[in-house]
Amino acid sequence: MNSKRLKSANNKAIKGITAMLPLILGVILLVSCLNVIIPKKFYESFFTGNPFFDAIKGATLGSFLTGNPITGYILGSDFLESGVDLVAVTAFLVSWVTVGLVQLPAETLALGKSFALYRNIVAFVMAILVAIITNLVLNYV
Repeated sequence: MNSKRLKSANNKAIKGITAMLPLILGVILLVSCLNVIIPKKFYESFFTGNPFFDAIKGATLGSFLTGNPITGYILGSDFLESGVDLVAVTAFLVSWVTVGLVQLPAETLALGKSFALYRNIVAFVMAILVAIITNLVLNYV
């Protein structure tokens, strides 16, 4: 492989990552603040017990709050202990790690507007479908 092309590609990659670093750090800080500000009692009163609407609410909430899987599993466990239905917890967890409305500006910058929007829309719909299917399967097993 041509060493000049390799050096040029590495330089472009480093410049791209360096340019996006402040935006990525800002997104991480914003998500961390949102997770601390919203109390867990809010989640308990937010879900109604209707599986379909709870799946939509869980996916919506997870889309806005976005986080890493480990934190999501801890929240999911707390939700289940608080009486939140499994369909809502599943939709929340799937969208928590796959949909990212808070980081949408960074994703748009890195991957393009249409791709970022389509990916988030598909991930949101799939979070709801996965939650409903998971709930159906576990209720019939």
